[in-house]
This record gives sequence, structure tokens and C-alpha cells, in this order.
Amino acid sequence: MPRRTRITAMLGVAQTLSWASSYYLPAVLAEPISSAVGMAYSTVFAAFSVALLVSAGIGPIAGRFIDRFGGRPVLITSNLVFAAGLVILSLATQANHVFLAWAVMGIAMGSGLYEAAFATVVRLYGQDARRAITGITLFAGFASTVGWPLSSYLAHEFGWREACLAWALLHLLLGLPLNLLLPRAASAVAEPQQGDEQPAASPHEHSSAAGKPHRSTAYLMAYVFAVSWFISTAMAAHLPQLLQMTGAAIGVAIGAAALVGPAQVAGRLVEYGFLKNAHPLLSAKLAILAHPAAALCLYLIGAPAVSLFAVLHGLGNGILTIAVGTLPLKVFGALGYGQRQGWLMVPARIVQAGSPFLFGMAVSHWALGAAWLSSMLGITAFLALWAMRIQPHAASAQ
Repeated sequence: MPRRTRITAMLGVAQTLSWASSYYLPAVLAEPISSAVGMAYSTVFAAFSVALLVSAGIGPIAGRFIDRFGGRPVLITSNLVFAAGLVILSLATQANHVFLAWAVMGIAMGSGLYEAAFATVVRLYGQDARRAITGITLFAGFASTVGWPLSSYLAHEFGWREACLAWALLHLLLGLPLNLLLPRAASAVAEPQQGDEQPAASPHEHSSAAGKPHRSTAYLMAYVFAVSWFISTAMAAHLPQLLQMTGAAIGVAIGAAALVGPAQVAGRLVEYGFLKNAHPLLSAKLAILAHPAAALCLYLIGAPAVSLFAVLHGLGNGILTIAVGTLPLKVFGALGYGQRQGWLMVPARIVQAGSPFLFGMAVSHWALGAAWLSSMLGITAFLALWAMRIQPHAASAQ
């Protein structure tokens, strides 16, 4: 297996574990945790929101460390912190313990999820990291497919506390060794294998791109990422309920919602194949319009279009996940990518923390009309992409 492919696979498997044991954990374990600890079901998700806010603050710091030392030490540390947070959660006997556990998990999420993995491969490969970024998301696209059934099985057979301990053990026995096997950034740059990988860009190679494209471009990009994460999280929390409001039966709505995951993977395959030579800005424009197009189909056709809505939304969301990593790389360059990526994602993490609650209020007040709120946000994000002032050399095809 070529070295770069091996590294991408290792990061992809480690990311699948990290997402499954953090982001996708509350959906299965929130109810037993609330019953055992004596806290409201919604309060468990409030603790999870704390983790997202903590991760927003940690992201730029972790990115700066990756820029300086490479991703290996940061990702290794994240496995240890993930394990610690899961152990604390397994021992929780009151609400304060749950909040503490998720605060610790937030530190790991800010230093161990996509942004850190993307920064790791950019530190290794510079502008040639696009396919590695796409490959990582292809693996981690199955995090919910693996995480939800495994968490459910463990909680049902052994208990939710044991499920948390099992995830902690997986971080130590699987995630930690995978990240330990990653190359050190300095040696990967200095000793590339012939025909396999190219050295990461030197500080001077991308100085014009990383210097100062227009500051407004960074603000617009941060807005686009915030909107895309708001929509993605809102749909993850409320999609079955939203689809039922078209008149679809609950079984049909849940079955349609289950198509989002495979559609996301399909979108990433489209990016990996058909859009691999396109500028990430074009990919992002096409992807951000998928959700408004899906909502239009739902409005015009109604219940028969629930599966189409889920597929279109999933396709767009899958491509946008990649654009979050590749668009800043193409526009600003590889120099300082990690810290920059951390700052660009701060608004996204903040709105993500409030998205389930805010969109839930919209659904309760406007029913299916809430889809128009998310669609209008998507259109404003498309306009923000259209308004970006891209340097000529950054806008050229790879």
C-alpha cells in the first residue's frame, strides 16, 4: 500500500472512532444517562453543547501546535483525553459529573476531530493534501453507521457505563496505536518516498496566498462554514420529525432520514472522482445549494419527496465536509493552515452548539416552514461564496 494511502487509512479509521465515541454518543446514551444520574434528558444535550463550545476554544490552539510540531503529538494526546473523558462519564453520579466529562471531551474534540486530521495531512503534504482530506472523510463517513449500533448494543447488553468504558478502551487499544504510527512531520517533509508523496510546501512557496488575500474572504468563509454546520446539525437532530410534517408515516420518515449517511459518502465519492480537479470553491457552491434544492422538492411534491430530500441534503453535506478542509488550503495556502482552520471553525462550533435548540424552536412554531429557514441560510451562504475575492493563482485549477 502506498505510504500516503496508508496514512490516510490510519487517520480515517482513527477519525471514525473519535466521531463515533463523541459526536454520535449522546443520541444513544443520553436517555440512560439522564435516568441513572437524575437529570433531564435535554440537560444531557446541554452538557454536550458545552463540549462543542470548549472545542471551539481549543481548535485554534491545537491547530497552532500542529503547524509547529505536526499532527502526531496532538492526535495522540486527543486519544488520551478522549479516554479520560469517557471514563469520567462512566463514573458520573450527578449532573456536575456529566458536565465535567463533556468539558473534558470537548478538549479532545477540539484537538482530535476533522480539523486536526486535515491540518495533519496539510502539514505533511501541503497543497497536495486534497485527496488525503477526501479519503479521511470517506472513512469517517461511516462513524454513525458504526457508532450508533455499537453504542446501542453495548448499552443494552452491559449498560451505558460499560459502553463508555469500552469506547475509552478502544481509544487506547486502537486509536492511540494508529496515531502513534503516523510519521513525524519533519521526517515526512525531509524524506518523501519517490513516486508517493511530495514534501510539504515551504514557508515561501505559498507566501502570497497565505499572506493576505482579502480579510473579508476569511470572514465570508467562516460564515459559510457556520451555516453549513448549523444546517447539518439541525437536520441530524430533527430530520425525522421534519419529514413527518409532510404527512409521511413515521417509518417512512425514519427510513428516509437513514439515507443521509450513505448519501454523504456518495457525495464524497463524487468529490473524489468527478470534482477532484475542480476548484474547491466550485464544489462548495454546488454543495451549499443542495439543501435549498431539497427543500424546494419537498415543498412542491410533499411526502413522496422525503427520500429525495434526504439524498440531496446528504450529497451536499458530504461534499461540504471536504470543502471545509480544502477551500482554506487552496485560497490561503498551507502555511499556518492549522491555526487558521481552528479560527475559521470557531463560529461553526458555536452555532453548532445552539443549532438543535434553535431549529427545534423553529420546527415547533413553523412546522415544515422551518425548512425554509435552513434553505434561506443556505442561499445566503451561496451568496457569500459568490462574493469571495479569490486571488488569481488561488482560483486556478489544481
